[in-house]
Amino acid sequence: MSAIHYMTREGYERLKSDLEEMKTRGRAEAARAIGEAREKGDLSENAEYDAAKEAQGMLELRINELEKQLSGARVLDASSVDTSQVTVLAKVTIVNIKNKAKVTYQLVSESEADLKSKRISVNSPMGQGLLGKKVGEIAEVNTPNGTMQFQVLEIGV
Repeated sequence: MSAIHYMTREGYERLKSDLEEMKTRGRAEAARAIGEAREKGDLSENAEYDAAKEAQGMLELRINELEKQLSGARVLDASSVDTSQVTVLAKVTIVNIKNKAKVTYQLVSESEADLKSKRISVNSPMGQGLLGKKVGEIAEVNTPNGTMQFQVLEIGV
């Protein structure tokens, strides 16, 4: 049984599009590269052929990975997010207890995480520490530099 992957509608559509692109254009390019390498002679000593076959294997592995993610996908609607506590898709504003730095993150699936746009994975240490917390509660996050404490200031969508 595959794991459940919670994601936004946009993230789901992007993965579907990426998968379709790999299955059509990606496979065609891999086959073309193998064909070109095969035409160059002896396959036992053809590094170009070996590289093309390995690239094809990596493509098929990625296709399989995306298919598993999509088969276990559960699309969430931001309007149905419970804002009484931190959940997937919630935007949470926190303050670092030690240095008083404020930051707002949105908790998303691993495939949609992007730190530059302040979207963190629910499976990350920060995401795990924040999940289930309510406004005013303290989240303890284990980092390589020790445990950090954050107070939840606001939860929204």
